Amino acid sequence: MTLCPAVAGGPFLSKPVTGSMSFEITILGNNSAIPAYGRHPTAQYIHIHDSAFLVDCGEGTQMQMSQYHVRRARLHHIFISHLHGDHYFGLIGLITSMHLNKRTEKLRIFSPPGLQEIVELQLKASDTQLGYELEFILVDTHRHLLLFENEQVRVFSIPLNHRIPTCGFLFEEKKSPRRVNAEACRLLEVPLAAYNALKSGADYTGPNGEVIANSLLTTAGSDPLRYAFCSDTLYDERIIPLVAQVDLLYHESTFLEDAASRAAETFHSTARQAATVASKAGVQRLILGHFSAKYKDTAGFRQEAASIFEAVEIAEEGTRFELRPLPVGTKKVAP
Repeated sequence: MTLCPAVAGGPFLSKPVTGSMSFEITILGNNSAIPAYGRHPTAQYIHIHDSAFLVDCGEGTQMQMSQYHVRRARLHHIFISHLHGDHYFGLIGLITSMHLNKRTEKLRIFSPPGLQEIVELQLKASDTQLGYELEFILVDTHRHLLLFENEQVRVFSIPLNHRIPTCGFLFEEKKSPRRVNAEACRLLEVPLAAYNALKSGADYTGPNGEVIANSLLTTAGSDPLRYAFCSDTLYDERIIPLVAQVDLLYHESTFLEDAASRAAETFHSTARQAATVASKAGVQRLILGHFSAKYKDTAGFRQEAASIFEAVEIAEEGTRFELRPLPVGTKKVAP
């Protein structure tokens, strides 16, 4: 097992990514411990530009991936919030299916302690020799740390308050490059070859040594988009500064407020408590999930949360939540 690189001395840097610009979260599972009423345990697929991440992997996740047309081959990083079964019981099936599909690329799994031993025991018991490498990266669930980084995305841990070591994850775009003003460049005779340097903030030095300030040739890029995934947790205001002003917050809401005592007993939150976190953190949108099997209908969760925080939705399975940048110059405000 590898220590989380932030603990070991530096962030994990993947290969650079290029290509399409998008930031989407697909809900694969939204229930808590027991599958019920067509709902499955927790799993989410996150697509940011050319990077793909799976967050938690409850029972049936790979079947949900097929149902909602999520390609397993795109996955190179899986983040497991904690070792209660409804958050990882689907992992061994996914791992072995990738093997049977002739995967050869490394798969990295970020998790609290213990998961590597569980998976290796399962592989040993079935005498399975994977055709690709598994790398387990240990996450310190008590600290807010940088876990992963590539050219466009950072992933941080969010310490949570649950019965066993648990963390959430914050997915954050890196600051977008400055936008080149092509007309200004034409008028000031700045060549195309200088554009990449301009996007990174450099001034332009002409052939005669004249320096043209970057601010005359570019405009600011859009603010980075951010998504926070808060898995199983008690209501805990220590989360608030870590998720402040995010574009989208997922916060578990296992129970309604009339079962608040049960929520506290099991180290879970109510819809009202999730909405309170969203309101105090000034997030843009909130989605609720991890519903107890005692509830057949989830409409009451949205209704309860909306009394505190209006911009709330249910994490319906198959729903894709798309994050889009605000127009340049627009400031984020709490709903």
